[in-house]
Amino acid sequence: MKNFNPADKIQDLQYFGEFGGVNPSISDSSTYTFLSAKTMFDTFEGNMEGCYLYSRHSSPSNLYLDQALAAMEGTETANVSASGMGAITPTLLQLCGTSDHIVSSRTIYGGTYAFLKNFTPRFGIETSFVDITKLDVVEAAITPKTKVLYCETVSNPLLEVADIAGLSKIAKKHNLKLVVDNTFSPLSVSPAKLGADIVIHSLTKYINGSSDTVGGVTCASKEFINSLKNVNSGASMLLGPTMDSLRSASVMKNLRTLHIRIKQHSHNAHVLADKFEKDGLKTVYPGLKSHPSHELYKTMINPEYGFGGMLTIDVGTLAKANELMELMQARNLGYLAVSLGFYKTLFSAPGTSTSSEIPLEEQHEMGLTDGLIRFSIGLDNDIERTYEMMKACMVELGIL
Repeated sequence: MKNFNPADKIQDLQYFGEFGGVNPSISDSSTYTFLSAKTMFDTFEGNMEGCYLYSRHSSPSNLYLDQALAAMEGTETANVSASGMGAITPTLLQLCGTSDHIVSSRTIYGGTYAFLKNFTPRFGIETSFVDITKLDVVEAAITPKTKVLYCETVSNPLLEVADIAGLSKIAKKHNLKLVVDNTFSPLSVSPAKLGADIVIHSLTKYINGSSDTVGGVTCASKEFINSLKNVNSGASMLLGPTMDSLRSASVMKNLRTLHIRIKQHSHNAHVLADKFEKDGLKTVYPGLKSHPSHELYKTMINPEYGFGGMLTIDVGTLAKANELMELMQARNLGYLAVSLGFYKTLFSAPGTSTSSEIPLEEQHEMGLTDGLIRFSIGLDNDIERTYEMMKACMVELGIL
């Protein structure tokens, strides 16, 4: 990690538009023409570089973004998709088939949980959900049918930290693929450099950063990405979660400011987490010494990008959580909304929103309490002012 700075990799990329523009030209075509029938055949068979057949296969705009995101994560290549789930689901279906088994973190995005819990069993794929922070528990869950270890670098919504290097050793020992969703920690953590085989992002969140686009990406080896895009057996090719070229170009432009945004998100979140904890609120943030994985996370991150922009507080009850979020929204402190990475702060009660797919009894088992509020801290210029306004809301409602 010391010799790898993902922002530098993005900075070093230069693409010229076909007319000399500083932005690559957007390929606004669904299909492409050939001067030779043989070239079309060779392209369809995957034997022709630099030619395009149909935009579900690939397009120039998507390939530009593929290259940039692969550079960011330090993988050989990447494949963008129309949503984060459009990256997660084909990746796992490409790796697993009937009678295969996945060991997954128990605290993951609700959509991923629902896919593994409710959907993949239709194909004979079973999943064991475990406490990913306990490596002995992870290894004990592995069976002869296990093919994949799956986790999030920083889990949604409880902000548990996965020991990616430790998980990688287990994966290699048992000949498994380690798949890591790095959506919460772009630039801060580079999972491939810690031993992950495949790195996934929801581009919707920090990487795009303007809450106007959904998108996803799978970053991996050329061999795996080629298998995903194979015209006969590739899950991404056959399921068709293709990113639109205009959206791809939009994400590409926003990617260039990611390093600036992540630093500000992290700074603001750290300030608020420190103050909330000192006020006596139950606060979870990986940058706090009270976080059980704080010391581990310090060894994983690129320090200049900080500990991320996500934090949680627990205000006791769902009613109090809802009151507080509604009041903060009324005071223009942010939006009562799901997702993350926006310039304004976003807050939600995960148990009734992003993690609602997880049954209540399982939410309680993993520590997802009714009063938990997840914050995606924004790019506020004066975070002290923000804190004072948030504290005033909490005092008004009797939370503080």
